[in-house]
Amino acid sequence: MSELKRSLSLLDATMIVAGSMIGSGIFIVSSDMARAVGSSGYLILLWVITGVITVMAALSYGELAGMMPKAGGQFVYIQRAFGDFTSFIYGWTVFTVIQTGTIAAVAVAFTKYFAVFVPELNNEVVNISNGSFIINYGQLCAIVIILLLTYINTRGINSGKMIQVLFTSAKLIALFALIIIGIYIGINSDILAANFSNAWEASTTTYKDGVLTVVPIAGFALVGAAGATIINSLFSADAWNNVTFIAGEIKDPKKNIPRSLFLGTLIVTIVYVLANIAYLSVLPLHGSPEATDVQGLGMQFAAKDRVGAAAASMIFGDIGLYLMAALIMVSTFGCNNGLILAGSRVYYAMAKEKLFFAKAGELNKFSVPAIALWTQCAWACALCLTGTYKDLVSYATFASMIFYIVTIAGIFVLRKKEPDAERPYKAFGYPLIPALYIIAAIAICVILIIYDGRNTGFALVWVALGIPVYFFAKRKVVS
Repeated sequence: MSELKRSLSLLDATMIVAGSMIGSGIFIVSSDMARAVGSSGYLILLWVITGVITVMAALSYGELAGMMPKAGGQFVYIQRAFGDFTSFIYGWTVFTVIQTGTIAAVAVAFTKYFAVFVPELNNEVVNISNGSFIINYGQLCAIVIILLLTYINTRGINSGKMIQVLFTSAKLIALFALIIIGIYIGINSDILAANFSNAWEASTTTYKDGVLTVVPIAGFALVGAAGATIINSLFSADAWNNVTFIAGEIKDPKKNIPRSLFLGTLIVTIVYVLANIAYLSVLPLHGSPEATDVQGLGMQFAAKDRVGAAAASMIFGDIGLYLMAALIMVSTFGCNNGLILAGSRVYYAMAKEKLFFAKAGELNKFSVPAIALWTQCAWACALCLTGTYKDLVSYATFASMIFYIVTIAGIFVLRKKEPDAERPYKAFGYPLIPALYIIAAIAICVILIIYDGRNTGFALVWVALGIPVYFFAKRKVVS
């Protein structure tokens, strides 16, 4: 088969947006964020800001999606606005860091919760140089999950679509149940009121070598802490653009892609803010790492940062831990399905433009780019062995933010270069909304460079490595 099949409806596309966004982050990262800002008001504000930023970006992307309803999405937009070089660097970064790093992080999160049922997954398989390089059974399990989902997606778009709709529906229903019950309990108890009694008194909490340190923060220190920790919520809200990668398989893409971007990001933003209110309804924000019960640990020191599981255990008792672990396994499984399905279409589009190896541009008998899928799978599996969940989150999200800025800047470039081009949908609030997004994203990136130099440096190194690769590849093509 030589062409992709347009078989995805608006509902399917919206499920891919929401399903790719809702993975592991919402059940884990609020614990780290609570330690960073120590304030219920600022915690919720960070999630609201994340949602506003994400919806602004989605509304801006709609214009590009309507103009270029082709497989590859963001790669295609960047190529048309800035040319082969910039689009290759984007595609290279998607392959080496953004997509594969996110796939690895979500797979690792899956096994973190699978370990609730199978604690042996935490056991080490390899330990080199006293812990400098460790492989545990959980990482191997993550690799198996990636292999399984890749295989399923090589069997055709309908296989991936069915998993996406089923698993996204299940986790949305379960999340809304957790939200409704949690907030109901909070209204009828004193935990929610206590958490918001000093809602804007911020502090940074650390626990090292048995010593708990709480430092009040304000002014630039607060901005720095908030800017550095917002990477967590941004990761949780990332991957919304994945639906643009599969534009070649969506019915009436000029209308359905912009609509799905807006609907999916709006739904997830509401769910995320309400989920954090539910956490604050049943768990104290502040806690002690030396406490022996869930309530004493609080949000800040939930066991292994599993704040979602801690909240569920407060609602449902001991069985809540297992219920939440099962929900998060469903959530991360469905999320990774969407990431794996979509990511391969970027490499397919690159190959068609002679910017990736040619075999990645071939479709199998099920009309999907199987070789691109397996190539993505191999690198994502390798990344499962290279870093912690937090590391994978940081460098994948930072790299992603860089190219969101580039892509939305492309709207301004194309308005000038191609003023008469067909635009079935025009960016909402242009030029203000796209410009505000760019300013906010640049500010966050600068703060991350200052406060998380290690992981942002890693991401920048991978971006830079794409430059010599591009010129080498172009020379091979010319010769």
